[in-house]
Amino acid sequence: MNFNRVVIKVGSALVAPQGHGCSGQHLLSIARFITQCHLAGKEVILVSSGSVAAGRQLIQHGSPNPSIPAKQAMAAVGQMKMMANWQRFFDVPCSQLLITHGDLKDRKRYINIRNTLRILLENKIIPIVNENDTVATDELKVGDNDNLAALVAMVSEADCLLILSDVDGVYDQDPRTNPQAKKLKVINQITPAIYAMAGGSQNHIATGGMKTKIQAAEKAVDNGIATFIVDGAQPEAFDQLLRGENPGTLFTPQDSVTKAKKHWLKHTLKSAGQLVLDAGASKALTTKGASLLASGIVQVNGQFDVGDSIEMRCQTSEQIIAKGISQYNSRDLNKIKGQHSDSFEKLLGFCPSKVIVHRDDLVLINAQHKE
Repeated sequence: MNFNRVVIKVGSALVAPQGHGCSGQHLLSIARFITQCHLAGKEVILVSSGSVAAGRQLIQHGSPNPSIPAKQAMAAVGQMKMMANWQRFFDVPCSQLLITHGDLKDRKRYINIRNTLRILLENKIIPIVNENDTVATDELKVGDNDNLAALVAMVSEADCLLILSDVDGVYDQDPRTNPQAKKLKVINQITPAIYAMAGGSQNHIATGGMKTKIQAAEKAVDNGIATFIVDGAQPEAFDQLLRGENPGTLFTPQDSVTKAKKHWLKHTLKSAGQLVLDAGASKALTTKGASLLASGIVQVNGQFDVGDSIEMRCQTSEQIIAKGISQYNSRDLNKIKGQHSDSFEKLLGFCPSKVIVHRDDLVLINAQHKE
């Protein structure tokens, strides 16, 4: 298992193989795999489909193609059933995160989602993420949980995305109609030819097919996240993963998550402001791999919002030493600069984060300093 943090996407065909209700038929082996990951010190985030299928029998709809309000009602009742179904397989607590595309596009909400995931993982809690089908509109919907899983992998800075479905990988032809079709074990580059091999979903319960899985893989590998498509209905596939083997199709990233993110922070993201730091804070960032605390901030320059990129400058050397993503806007930072986090609540009325720039959201600039 060559990963530290993995996002596992579980499709509707695995959660509700009969098309309605929740089943443990396939989830037991998935849960066993997650438990083994935990025992090996790995962090796991679940992105689970199945809420609509779980509530399908409980909402009268009178059609094989229910209306959007009917599906939203199914999701509302099915989400609780789906969560209860997952929790029964684990001794550790599970948590529920319901998000929409709008949450991921909004900088403040994006930061909040990332902070929540960090804290849940730090406390050994399994985050279970699903699209908020009860409120999502067409404009806000991610559209399928394959792409949602890729976005969650990016938000959480996972280094592996595992897409579990009822197919065991990408084939050069449709294996259902051509017995000579060959599985592509490794895909190093996602080209139009790879997309041409993808067909639609054959499962009426699922919202995505192979195309959405390849789209998700493309998002992930562009951000340094290795991605697997694996048949989650085959328990032996998880034994292979635990042995470090590839039971499906692997999409390889060009760079690691750390390299991809540091390049993005350093060269792509434009800075909206600057913080001047005292000698102690500068040393903590450059030699100890620490997060930036408000107590070390001497001056706030520019106007910026939560989620904006900011530079950090050493007061004594006047050198730019780091660049990162701010957890606070400039207005609030001016109120809490030089203060301990215990006073944030009194000064601001809230405390979304005890750190100003988390070490995972920070890259050192001056080459003479060690990362």
